[in-house]
Amino acid sequence: MLKKLLFVLMVALIAFSCSKEKKEYTIAFYNVENLFDTLNDPNTRDDDFTPEGKLEYTAARYQKKLVNLSSVLSSIDKNNFPAIIGLCEVENRSVLEALISQEKLKSADYGIAHTESPDGRGIDCALLYQKNKFKYLSHDIIGIHFPDEPNYKTRDILHVEGILGSNDTLHLFVNHWPSRIGGTEKSEKNRVFVAEQLKIAVDKLQEKNPNAKIIIMGDFNDEPNNKSAEEILAATNNKDTSNPEALYNLMYDLKINGKGTYNYKGDWNMLDNLIVSNSLISNTKGLHTNHQAGKIYNADWICHKTPKGILVPNRTYAGPKYFGGYSDHFPVYFQLNN
Repeated sequence: MLKKLLFVLMVALIAFSCSKEKKEYTIAFYNVENLFDTLNDPNTRDDDFTPEGKLEYTAARYQKKLVNLSSVLSSIDKNNFPAIIGLCEVENRSVLEALISQEKLKSADYGIAHTESPDGRGIDCALLYQKNKFKYLSHDIIGIHFPDEPNYKTRDILHVEGILGSNDTLHLFVNHWPSRIGGTEKSEKNRVFVAEQLKIAVDKLQEKNPNAKIIIMGDFNDEPNNKSAEEILAATNNKDTSNPEALYNLMYDLKINGKGTYNYKGDWNMLDNLIVSNSLISNTKGLHTNHQAGKIYNADWICHKTPKGILVPNRTYAGPKYFGGYSDHFPVYFQLNN
């Protein structure tokens, strides 16, 4: 009888331990460099990305792009698929559905959060989430309307709310800020304006709940120490966690150490940022991460070696020249623990 009782207690203890097992979730962001279909949308400037366009973007090239991207996304975490993936430079929902249906991604069973942006080229932001890990609640947008340039159309910021794990609500913002075309200094005001709109949205959330768990991801076309990110959005590398509302940029220290996600004329730029509220760092009972969590996925096989021997992102196109690579950006990612 005593042996049976001990056996039952042991089984119960094992079951309890398994239920308390720590879980890890990978959160990723990837600028996928113009994931277009081959159809001509008369309402956008997508003519180049058609079989007849100057890029000769055929069905075969589109399919290769999908296979390439699915290979990258399925490899970021060697143990699991990323639970959440932010994307930018996607044309529409159709290309997202094609992407998650690829052989290397379909078993992940991703859901899609996406809205069409007014961007003239027709590119949008989107979020993929594993349905068995992230309970989608809602999504909306922060529309960007420049008061001094009413005809300037850019990407909306996508805001997604959901529950990751057992009961932790997350607010995720996926961004693709205006480019540096025309020069970094001349175009800076546009990125500053977008940062201001995002900061307003974050402040509203934190007014309701100072401990709101917030993740901001995206291609800012600015680096962590530029005015838009550090001053306006107030995302820094200050490791004081006493204020749960402060924002911490997980990529800041990597930038300081000379790392980057985009290589321009031999120089590394950290344009792809991952920012979390301090409530995700100071907290240890629910979802949490740490100051060193930010990573760049730059496996050799997604790289191109320059004549100087530098491994840079192996892109799909450089101007009109087709290389058949993955993207001109590296993905970035971090882990959340529960």
